[in-house]
Amino acid sequence: MAGHNDAGEAKKKATDNDLPTFNPENLQSNMKTIYYSRTFLSIIGGVIAGIMGFTSLTGFIFYFLVMAITSLALIVKANFNVHSYFDGWNRVLFDGFLSGLMVSAWAFICI
Repeated sequence: MAGHNDAGEAKKKATDNDLPTFNPENLQSNMKTIYYSRTFLSIIGGVIAGIMGFTSLTGFIFYFLVMAITSLALIVKANFNVHSYFDGWNRVLFDGFLSGLMVSAWAFICI
């Protein structure tokens, strides 16, 4: 029979293997990919919104739609296994989202 110490060691070994580890360079590269993808699609979305004449509230709605599609595309690209490539869902869903929103808000105020 396993004693108390043996059970503790087995439990300790199991928890050590369960901790996720990330390579900082890969994580940083993945974050740059998100940032560049959102920036590029914000520019393309702004051009499309301008061509189609979306202004004011419809422009903001269009921006949210483009960012939602971008998030979905990044999740699909990661094969719905976000924790293998990023440290959380919030990185994929919201990182870079507010910077583009600030540019849109600035353009909305100036118009």
